[in-house]
Amino acid sequence: MTKRAMARLSMAALFLLAAAAGVRADPVADFYRGKTIRMLVGYGPGGGYDLYARLVAEFLPQHLPGTPQIVVENMPGAGSIGAAKYMAEVAPRDGTVLGSVAQTLALDSAVNGKVDAEHFRYIGRVTTNIDAGAALASVPIKSIADARTGEYTVGASGGGSSTEIYPVALNAYGATKFRIVRGYKGTNEILLAMARGEVDIVGAYGLPGMLISHPGWLTGGEATILYQAALKRHRLLPDVPTLPELAVSDEGRTVLRAIASTAEIGRSIVAGPDVPPARLAALRAAFVAMLKDPDFIAAGAQRHFMLDPGSGEELDAIVHETYRLSADIRAKIGAMLNAK
Repeated sequence: MTKRAMARLSMAALFLLAAAAGVRADPVADFYRGKTIRMLVGYGPGGGYDLYARLVAEFLPQHLPGTPQIVVENMPGAGSIGAAKYMAEVAPRDGTVLGSVAQTLALDSAVNGKVDAEHFRYIGRVTTNIDAGAALASVPIKSIADARTGEYTVGASGGGSSTEIYPVALNAYGATKFRIVRGYKGTNEILLAMARGEVDIVGAYGLPGMLISHPGWLTGGEATILYQAALKRHRLLPDVPTLPELAVSDEGRTVLRAIASTAEIGRSIVAGPDVPPARLAALRAAFVAMLKDPDFIAAGAQRHFMLDPGSGEELDAIVHETYRLSADIRAKIGAMLNAK
C-alpha cells in the first residue's frame, strides 16, 4: 500500500471515529456533568414534603445523564409560595432547580394569582396524598348518607386547611350536614379530640400518615372512612366514594373535582417554567427509572413511605384543567380556601 493510500485510510478512520463520537455525544449529559441541582423544599425539615424530596435527591442522580449532584434546600414560607415564587421569578430556567412545593399550588395560584403555576412542569409524583374523612367505629355514622340526614361534628384547624375545606365543600355541594368545630392546631390535635369524644370526625387525614399511625383504621375496622379526596378511588379504599362522586349537581362536581385533584399531585417534584425540552424529557425519564429502582423501592419501604407514582405529564394535565375553571367557580373555591 502506498503512503498516499495509507494516509487516505487514516483520514477515513479519523472521520469515522469523529462521526461515532458525534453520535455518542449527549448534550444533556454534557450539561449536567459536574453540576449541582438545587431541590427547593417549600417547608421546614422533617415534614412529608421534605422527606420525600430527600428520598428523590438521594436516588435521582444515579439515573440522570451526567450524574449531577442534588442538594436539598429548605425554603419555608407562605405555604411554599415563597419557594414557588423564587422558582418562577428568580431561579435559572435551565433544569438545575427543582422543587417540592404544596400540592395545592395550582389551585391556590389559579384562584389567588400569587404565582403563575400553569407554566411550571412536573417531573413526576412519588406518591399521592389522598386525604380521607374518618370517624372512629364507636361513632354511629357508617356512610355519607348518615351525614346527609343527621348532624355530626368535624374537627378542623380552620384557615382554609384541608380539614376544613372538605367538609365545607361537602356541605355546600354534597348535601351533608357537618357541624365544623374549628380551632385545632393540626391533625394530631383533632385525633386526640376524637379520642376524647369532643368531635366525631377528622375532616382530612392523609393515607400515608394513617398507614403509619393508625393502620387498623384501614384494615382492622377501627374506623369508618366516609370519603376520600381523590379523582379516582385509591386501591386501599375501593369502597369509599371520592369527593366528586358525592356531588349533587354539575357545579358541585366541578368544584369537588378541582379540590380533590390536589391530592393526585401529592408529593411530587416540579421544575419551573421554560426548562429546555430535552432536559425536561431527561429529568422525567430519570424519574421513571428511579421509581423502578429496587434500591429506591427498598429505601421507601424501610422508611415506611407510601409509594404511589404518577407521571409528570399526568400532573401537568391536572394543572391545565385547574386553570381552565371558570371565573365563577374559581371565586367559589377561593371563598373556601381563604376562609378564616
